[in-house]
Amino acid sequence: MDTKDIKYDCNRGSITYRNDEGELKCDFNPGCCKLSVYDWLRDIPDEVTRDLFEVRFKNTRKLIFRNTSGQQLQVGDVVVVEAVNGHDVGIVTLCGPVILPQLRRNNVDIKTYEFRKVFRKAKSLDIERWQEAIAREHKTMIRSRQLAASLNLNMKIGDVEFQGDGTKAIFYYIADERVDFRQLIRVFAEEFRIRIEMKQIGARQEAGLIGGIGVCGQELCCSRYMSDFQSITTQAARTQDLSLNPQKLAGQCSKLKCCINYEAAAYIDAHINIPQVRGPLETEEGLAYLVKTDTLKGIMWFSFEQNSMTNMFPVEAERVKEFIKLNKRGVKVSNINPRKDAKSPEFMSAVGEDSISRFDDNNGDKSRQPNNRKGRNFRNNRKRGGNGSDPKSS
Repeated sequence: MDTKDIKYDCNRGSITYRNDEGELKCDFNPGCCKLSVYDWLRDIPDEVTRDLFEVRFKNTRKLIFRNTSGQQLQVGDVVVVEAVNGHDVGIVTLCGPVILPQLRRNNVDIKTYEFRKVFRKAKSLDIERWQEAIAREHKTMIRSRQLAASLNLNMKIGDVEFQGDGTKAIFYYIADERVDFRQLIRVFAEEFRIRIEMKQIGARQEAGLIGGIGVCGQELCCSRYMSDFQSITTQAARTQDLSLNPQKLAGQCSKLKCCINYEAAAYIDAHINIPQVRGPLETEEGLAYLVKTDTLKGIMWFSFEQNSMTNMFPVEAERVKEFIKLNKRGVKVSNINPRKDAKSPEFMSAVGEDSISRFDDNNGDKSRQPNNRKGRNFRNNRKRGGNGSDPKSS
């Protein structure tokens, strides 16, 4: 098998290639699996979930199916499953008792829910038809955008997913307002000769479908594990004293980053112990202005110069509460900066440490200096009189 014939499909987490006999094969690529779940209950038997399997389709679309084929399935198998009309092809990504938490997460009752069926493992003909349908997706998406623009519809088609048998396609679109796409569906049906399903998604869901790398260097949270998106406001950023810069707070979806909410609750709890300073503190040395606050450490930084970050000094939040009470009684605070007499650490500049000539010898070439034994004997002879004998003995 030539490595050039291998095709990687990160949208479905699969690798397709042809064996020596020319038969098309498809393998599971676990390193490219969106919304992946770590199976920490592997190899633990469970009669309740014995026939339940999670099957992944394109991007983040995953469904739970019941195996009625009688075949032994495992993670990585390409299977043919039941669809609303016809059949679909996907890859098994999860099995065993760890499926129960996934069902509870989606509010699915295992006793009353009617799971769709797994027909069989995919054969070579099924994979061939599946790959032919996948090859049509990009061209269909480009053409569908042109048709939507010709009808002056205020919508964006973000992705197209074909069913495994090639008889149906799901069009994922984004729209800020309600769109009447009944005429668009008729145009799509005449153009592509398939059944059409329109599915509206949000900007964050689109980022999860496309995937990518965030500014933190890791895969996007919406693509890696998030499926429920909560509303994010700038108040969460203000609570964490973040700079209200839209370019820094916005993610790849042009919305506020989901990670802003991760530590917001911890900062809200920490703010309970931080007093509100509505004006400068009156001290015997002058007015002390609040410059910044370290919420988690409970330290507030003040300066005697207004709107300046020079000569700042830290004060604990508990002491600031006492100072505010004294100011309300008309008492000026003394010794607000007990560390003013302390010696500040010396600043050492690192400029020049990365210079390419920092290892050069400033005294010249050492090879020219008489550091060998012969040179030392020559100098000693000159001190003794020139012939190596002691001058006192002559």
